[in-house]
Amino acid sequence: MKAAAVLVVLSAAMALVACVPAVVGGAAVGGYYVGKDEREPGVIASDGRITTTVKSRLITDKYVDGLAINVDTYEGVVTLRGEVSTSLPREQAERLAASVEGVKSVRNEIKVVRKPAE
Repeated sequence: MKAAAVLVVLSAAMALVACVPAVVGGAAVGGYYVGKDEREPGVIASDGRITTTVKSRLITDKYVDGLAINVDTYEGVVTLRGEVSTSLPREQAERLAASVEGVKSVRNEIKVVRKPAE
């Protein structure tokens, strides 16, 4: 029994060691991105928070298929892209995005694509 517990602990430790390059690599990539972006780190963080909040609201809204809409934020300007079948979710997505704290404006590039009747 004790040998099994030791084996489990060693297996878990080895699995965590394998994660280190991914974590370090991810940090390096993030650091590289920040270094290449002309925005201040605080603005990048704020834009990330806005994007996350908008996406969360879209996903939880009953009129919008949040998974079908891409959200990008740059200096407080939110851009929405994707395709919907009617204008209701397009308009709702814009309203939800505009209601998020820190949003300066919304560029709604969502296309209404009517599906042919089958």
